[in-house]
Amino acid sequence: MRALRYYGPEDVRLDNIPEPSPKAGQVKVKVAWNGICGSDLHSWHAIIAGVSPTSTNPHPVTKETLPVTMGHEFSGTVAEVGPGVDASRFNVGTKVVVEPLISCMEPTCPFCSTGARNLCRNATFIGIGGRGGGLSEYVCVDQNQVFPIASHVPLDVAAIIEPLSVAWHAVKRSNLKAGDSVLVLGGGPIGLLTLRAAKAWGAKWIALSEPALKRRDLAIQHGADVVFDPTAPGVDLVAEIIRATEGRGADVVYDCAGLQQTLDAACLAVKPRGHVMNVAVWDHRPTLNIGSMTVKEFTLSSVLAYDRVHAEVVEAVGQGKFDGLESLITRRIGFEDFVEKGIKALLHEKDQHGESPLLSLYGATANKSSVRIVKILVSPEPGVGST
Repeated sequence: MRALRYYGPEDVRLDNIPEPSPKAGQVKVKVAWNGICGSDLHSWHAIIAGVSPTSTNPHPVTKETLPVTMGHEFSGTVAEVGPGVDASRFNVGTKVVVEPLISCMEPTCPFCSTGARNLCRNATFIGIGGRGGGLSEYVCVDQNQVFPIASHVPLDVAAIIEPLSVAWHAVKRSNLKAGDSVLVLGGGPIGLLTLRAAKAWGAKWIALSEPALKRRDLAIQHGADVVFDPTAPGVDLVAEIIRATEGRGADVVYDCAGLQQTLDAACLAVKPRGHVMNVAVWDHRPTLNIGSMTVKEFTLSSVLAYDRVHAEVVEAVGQGKFDGLESLITRRIGFEDFVEKGIKALLHEKDQHGESPLLSLYGATANKSSVRIVKILVSPEPGVGST
């Protein structure tokens, strides 16, 4: 079968490799769509230490070395099941998504043994650390990481469930309550999905701050009550939030940009005893004014990927709580175009904005009008062209 395999920085090859067969307890998935993630952009520049193996040092859990098949945001259909698979859940043709998180699951691991697999010190992902990946025609996955989806959910939309799970986990951990006011900082895919997750959890009023016009328009389309361009002359984002919340501040602020400016704004815009939730992946160490926390007694916390929420997200999507996600898909390409029209297209847009590739899919951008790409999906099917 064909598979896009990662050999190292700036070295991704479309290879022909053996098609896998499911082992006991595994589901063989025929991949339909796979989204390009910010971690894929980071890998283009450098191996992700601790998460990806190298050509000489295998990953401690998967025991694999480079090259590995890429792709962890994917959907597909069941092609075959191995011995011992629950036949009541999986039949050939069933639409599915995959939770790609891999952890050690050792009884001595203080994280895996308490259910916090995402915090395992040796955690990685299918498509980064090994065990196949969604950028292939087929992949075999343990059945406990495969989730059937409703038949009416399109498979391209289903490929967004993995990043949506990041947003869902962040909202869940923030203890958002129905009726809360929310500020989302950064309108990339994770910011927009956090907006949608907050709305699904019952937020009454949601503001989103993002310099890019296209993303602000998408935020309104996806339910934001108000959007702000924090770079516009005369705009004082914090003052606007305080004014809109009648002097209180936002109940919950989600930083999906990972910039010093957004962290500072979050601390000022949150209400006393409110919650600032960091969702972004940072590529530098920020400074924090601890005094601002002291005088307001607000909580600052952070999340990493997700923790056992895929089943909840799949159910919510099936119930129609996330209609319209297809508008976040701005390009569909085939395997042959992965590097030029996928990785390099994303990097080119972000590089011209002076942005870190690691943050490019998660955060804000300095350019107000030229952002075209929100989410790129890749398909192994022959003849898929850019749309």
